[in-house]
Amino acid sequence: MKQFSLIKPLLVTTLLFSGAIQAAPDARQVLAVSPVDDIVAHYPAMMSQGIREGLIQSEKLSPMMANTIGNLVGSSFSAEEIEQQIITNLQASLTSSQLQAVHDWYETPVAKKITAAEIVASMPSEWEKVRARAAELNRQYKGTLKADMFDRFDRAARATETAVDTTIAVQLGLASSMAAFSSDSANHEELRQRIESQRGALRGIVGQQVFDSYLYTYENIGAQEMDLYLSFLESSAGTAFSNVVTDSIQRAITEPVERIGKQVSGFLSPDSPAAQ
Repeated sequence: MKQFSLIKPLLVTTLLFSGAIQAAPDARQVLAVSPVDDIVAHYPAMMSQGIREGLIQSEKLSPMMANTIGNLVGSSFSAEEIEQQIITNLQASLTSSQLQAVHDWYETPVAKKITAAEIVASMPSEWEKVRARAAELNRQYKGTLKADMFDRFDRAARATETAVDTTIAVQLGLASSMAAFSSDSANHEELRQRIESQRGALRGIVGQQVFDSYLYTYENIGAQEMDLYLSFLESSAGTAFSNVVTDSIQRAITEPVERIGKQVSGFLSPDSPAAQ
């Protein structure tokens, strides 16, 4: 199975960093002026499309069956619930001054420009464009300051680390689903260990795709603007904010994986109407 279709929808997990509103903003107001709520709104479609394409490329299911399972997966995720979890965790973890600092950043013209770029890049319709332009952008930016800034971005955003973790979680859900077609009755823990053993190889694949996504997303962001963004991400407030958002989304994706695998396995069982 090609890794890209599973990984690509997850890359957007690396672009989720937010803002707030005036006069002692609370976490809900912070989320409202950030790109996070717009990006999270795409998550059910992202997960659905990623699983759907992975199943089709596995060549074990018909496109119709893969579409049905993809829809089942998408319906298992709620953007509203993910957003509420982010708000709860932000309110519990960040101080008022940190929330204010994040809000102040996202009210700046540079932040608004970057936010708009991140929201566009998070749309499922953009995934194929990222892949199509990857080689071109890699050549264009080779040896440039923009390319050199990637390592700094990757560290501050925990971009590759988060994308690898999320990819493993989605692969586990897919593997649990596909176990219904195999005589191998590996349980969830055995599947997890097998997939976890691929972490090293996945890191190389994901790291390149995170870099491709970075070049595409921030193509029209100048080096000075990017430096301001990275300075924010590296600040106390920016670090706290991005860590809470990333961890909240990570849990929101990984926690339902086992349940989804069981649902899909039941859907595909010989006694299921869909399997007949």
